[in-house]
Amino acid sequence: MKNINSAIMMLAFSSTLLAGNTKELKLASPNGTQEIAFYQKQVSPSVNELYYRVDYKGNSVINESRAGLELDNRIWEMALGARDLKQPACWMDNLEVDSVAYQPETNITWHPLYGERSTVHDHYKAATLYLSKKDNSGYRLNIEVRAYDEGVAFRYFFPEHPKAIFHKVVGDLTEYTLPEGTKAWTEQWAQAFFEYLDINDIKHPVERALTLELPGGTWAALADADVDDWCLTKYLASTDKKNTLTSVMYSPVDVVTYYATPWKIIMVADKPGELLEHNDIIQNLNPPCEIPDAASWVKPGKIMRETTITTEGAIATIDFCAAHNIPYMLFDWQWYMPCTSHDGDATKVVAKLDMPRVIAYGKEKGVGIWVYVNQHALMKQMRELFPLLRQWGIVGVKSGFVQYASHRWATWMHDMVRLAAENHLLINIHDEYRPSGFSRTYPNLLTQEGICGNEEFPDATHNVTLPFTRMINGAADYTICYYDKRLKTTHAHQLAASLVFYSPLQTIFWYDKPSFYNGEPEIEWFENLQTVFDNTKVLDGAPGKNITMARRKGQEWFVALLTNNNGSAENVSLSFLDKDKTYLACIYTDGGEKVKTKTQVKCTYLLVKSTQTIKFQLKPSGGAAIRLIPVDGKEMKKYKAYKGQKL
Repeated sequence: MKNINSAIMMLAFSSTLLAGNTKELKLASPNGTQEIAFYQKQVSPSVNELYYRVDYKGNSVINESRAGLELDNRIWEMALGARDLKQPACWMDNLEVDSVAYQPETNITWHPLYGERSTVHDHYKAATLYLSKKDNSGYRLNIEVRAYDEGVAFRYFFPEHPKAIFHKVVGDLTEYTLPEGTKAWTEQWAQAFFEYLDINDIKHPVERALTLELPGGTWAALADADVDDWCLTKYLASTDKKNTLTSVMYSPVDVVTYYATPWKIIMVADKPGELLEHNDIIQNLNPPCEIPDAASWVKPGKIMRETTITTEGAIATIDFCAAHNIPYMLFDWQWYMPCTSHDGDATKVVAKLDMPRVIAYGKEKGVGIWVYVNQHALMKQMRELFPLLRQWGIVGVKSGFVQYASHRWATWMHDMVRLAAENHLLINIHDEYRPSGFSRTYPNLLTQEGICGNEEFPDATHNVTLPFTRMINGAADYTICYYDKRLKTTHAHQLAASLVFYSPLQTIFWYDKPSFYNGEPEIEWFENLQTVFDNTKVLDGAPGKNITMARRKGQEWFVALLTNNNGSAENVSLSFLDKDKTYLACIYTDGGEKVKTKTQVKCTYLLVKSTQTIKFQLKPSGGAAIRLIPVDGKEMKKYKAYKGQKL
């Protein structure tokens, strides 16, 4: 029945698009829910325009929208001998569709070095639309399209030009015409707070992933993948088309053919949590790992910052890390000086820090040392510095204030990650950069910022918006600031955030020192917390309201609940647990003044089974964290069973 319905939907879909024209591309996902079509229209005797549309379960998500790129090759054409070519008003105008080819269905699984899931399914149907110019220019353009059950993706591909004319891309013509009434969670920059806007009110370019709530309850997200050789592209409301977003390129992009642009992704789902669950589509649209020996030295884990930049402070922090199962320590800025100037020298350590002693002590205690390096030093001495850091025994570099938005800086930054890989250095890119799956290809890029995280002390409503927006892109270094008095959320909220905000390199105790710890019992959550997982489920939630997430590592499950500024009642069904097992639930909640610690986190230990639902009354700006461990008969005798009470 399902296949018949899909066939009927596909027939209805295709009949609305240029009936009788065989030079259109029509593609449905393996289960038939996601559909995309590309086709051309002649708008005047000398002008052709390329269009596409996207449907989900038979309903329009992207109405007829323009596609294509704007190029300005005139100077290169003349320089390379093609001096008589007529210049159309738009480079796309005189392209003509030649043919459409459909590729065999792809259905494979692969295992990332680390991730939110240990097994990734890559299942899609694919097709290519071929276009060319008939003016003896030799220009061709392919539209490569994939339809996944999670969404659709397409990119522009320039075949090799016969006269080696360089291509200068000066504009992205891709538009997204959405149903009237579509709303978006927008950020003008990667570390901004959110504005919830009608798409017609997006007056400044906004970041991707861009999460959209369509009339009728459908959810969508606009994202990208494989962007290491392109510039930053954002979204902006069209000035002349209602309900339409345009693509805004940060800079021109210079292309040597053959060449593929980044993938443009349109994810569609029934629930906002499904967008996050389906974000493997971004990884799948990036090339496989390029580091042959990555498994031997790319090791995810937790990390703590050393704030004093002294030998004594570092020794104390290493001891704390070793005692609490934190495998990495970071020296942030000012371990070399001046660190925000081209006059700085990152090969020379400040006098108050005995770096060789610290690195040696860290190795003895099983704690690897990371260092912050600003873009000034990276530009000036990266090729000298990276081999030296490896020689010292440094395991990772946190790059700070790196530019990445223009084509020039995007290629520079991704080449930095490649150079780090050559020197067996892990990388954490800070500030504005947002991921688009490059860590699949170069997994030494463990994480990145690109988020308004805890350094900015956001409120709880912001935090429960992030999972359905920014986290679609991939890992984020949110920087848990556990003991800081400036927090706008409860401490149980902070515990839960360390699970919700996925990062293979999870920063905890960002502004803290070992002396801030006074034996708070809930710190066992951080000690046991994993940073990579075998499975991840979004159990409940919506932007700005709440999120409940469950992640499994081996036989253990970790569950986190976050609520907004107002608080909420939450129920967690344990149906995801194995049915034949009993689990010890280590539960961490906001206990209030009854708990006589400065963090006021209550620790509760109860036996639970998959048939049960745990009830919570989360305080305003609060949260809860649960670790679920299978236990046998002997262990079970030590604990009481959960009886349905609110926690």
